[in-house]
Amino acid sequence: MSDFTSTELPENHKANIKLMKQQLRQQIGDVEGLFEKVKAKIRQSIASAKEDEAKYGSAWPEVDWKDIAENKVSPEVIALIKRRGCLVVRQNFPRDQTIAWDKSMLDYLDLNDFDAQYKGPGDTFFGSLEASRPEIYPIYWSHAQMEARQSEAMASTQSFLNRLWKFDSNGVKWFDPDVNIIYPDRIRRRLPGTTSKGLGAHTDSGALERWLLPAYQKIFHNIFNNQFDKYDPWDAAYRSEVNEYTVDNTTKCSAFRTFQGWTALSDMEVGQGVLHVVPVPEAMAYILLRPLLNDVPEDELCGVAPGKVLPISEKWHPDLIEGLCSIPSLQAGDSVWWHCDVIHSVAPVEDQKGWGNVMYIPAAPLCDKNLAYARKVAKSLDEGSSPQDFPREDYEKNWQSRFTTQDLNEIGKKSLGIA
Repeated sequence: MSDFTSTELPENHKANIKLMKQQLRQQIGDVEGLFEKVKAKIRQSIASAKEDEAKYGSAWPEVDWKDIAENKVSPEVIALIKRRGCLVVRQNFPRDQTIAWDKSMLDYLDLNDFDAQYKGPGDTFFGSLEASRPEIYPIYWSHAQMEARQSEAMASTQSFLNRLWKFDSNGVKWFDPDVNIIYPDRIRRRLPGTTSKGLGAHTDSGALERWLLPAYQKIFHNIFNNQFDKYDPWDAAYRSEVNEYTVDNTTKCSAFRTFQGWTALSDMEVGQGVLHVVPVPEAMAYILLRPLLNDVPEDELCGVAPGKVLPISEKWHPDLIEGLCSIPSLQAGDSVWWHCDVIHSVAPVEDQKGWGNVMYIPAAPLCDKNLAYARKVAKSLDEGSSPQDFPREDYEKNWQSRFTTQDLNEIGKKSLGIA
């Protein structure tokens, strides 16, 4: 079995970047020619998305959860989802249920006097927050969060999403699409009237790693061998063999997520500080090739830094910034999903109308890497401690009304490798 322990960040990473650039330029040959080809394809895909946004109000594919449950999603809609790398699942949970969950989490915070205990942001991953109460709450083990994670409704959605991937290739079954681990993440609660700077465009699941780690070199080999036409962002080969570098005091991801996602706990309108994506999974090729052009310093990767998300900026990626497309308006109970390579951001807002509350639940299919992390999650659940991928804040260890191991159903037990 492969070793899925975290990889230490090399001290000489700047020297490694220089060497990597030399090697990739030799391997690719005509880097400028390849980049222009990639840029043209990405710009064409963005133009198509923007045309749909202007015509229909959104470039995002939408699916009713009932159609997923009854296996009625059409091939045409599936093709659109794969082209865009994102989708909204309408009423993944009933609206009334999610509004009740939202209230129950506020009750959970108040019952345990969170305001008196809160010590401020526990990491520097996305920068600091200015409010006395945070937007991102470092709680993981409320009944609402765990009930959603171990529900049939979530499991069926995750299975549908995982099956968009090619998970059998090179003679290897890279993951089981129909079993997902529980990947506990936090909640966001944003008050009406909030003014927020939002979150800049970026990708997760590795920054430096996407150029320097051998597993990523295998994943992106068609890009780095000047065979962009053969690159398939939906091929799972080697994805589950990637690690993120360990850097102190940051959030990281020790699981392979086919899709990142969240479930809306309140109604949300377009223009109120909502999620945007560049709905083109292949845009990763633009990001990977951009630092190889001659206008980028030899020891830099267009703003990439250890322990941070991979930034997408107007300076280095103007074509991609132009491609950001907003989610449509949402009701509580809708879930939102985007491919693990897809660029995303949260728009700024002034005097927000209505709440902006979500709980983060991704699709993380069963594989050796994810099972190893699931066993750590089971231990954290048992202790009430913060999961391994997050700062050691441990607010919930002695909290009342916390979800416990005894509350797991069969889906939950299987998701944590203890069934």
